[in-house]
Amino acid sequence: MKPVRRKRLGRGKGEKVSLSRRGWVILVIGGASSGKSDAALDLAGKGLAKRAARAFIATGQPLDDEMADRILRHQTSRGSAWKTEEVPVDLEAWFQKHGRDYRTIVLDCLTLWLSNLRERGVPDSHVHDLVSALLRAIRAASATVVVVTNELGLGLVPPDASARRFRDLAGQVNQQFADEADEVYFIISGLPVRIK
Repeated sequence: MKPVRRKRLGRGKGEKVSLSRRGWVILVIGGASSGKSDAALDLAGKGLAKRAARAFIATGQPLDDEMADRILRHQTSRGSAWKTEEVPVDLEAWFQKHGRDYRTIVLDCLTLWLSNLRERGVPDSHVHDLVSALLRAIRAASATVVVVTNELGLGLVPPDASARRFRDLAGQVNQQFADEADEVYFIISGLPVRIK
């Protein structure tokens, strides 16, 4: 099944999208520990030559021992074929500078990136424009880019207003990426279900 083409972000009405040398965007979404990262690596590696250049962009930061252990486990499971780049905030700049150096890129994950932006005081009202700029940079990378994100809206409503605002913002960012993506997979208990 071919994905439905939709209007691309950041372009005027009727403006044509160049299909040559354009990055292919795959969104992988699911709950915590659902198998998103493994699914993203599988999707990114499909049909890829063994020596093809590949990058794993990590937005997580080792702010405590548990997170440091988690990051180390993920790095070990990826193996040496993946070049790991730690980019907690400046994703657009990374893609502009390095995006064309790779055949495939996994970006893991949008939710931590959004959290990092909030920690640095970026207003919620600026996030839509930052996401649009990131999507344009990803498209310019001319690589397959698999983007991982968390679905936060399937659980209970958070008890405090700040957590509810973050959940809502994450949902908006996920919708913005899903609208632009060429393919979208929802991961349930390690099983990928293609929804676009």
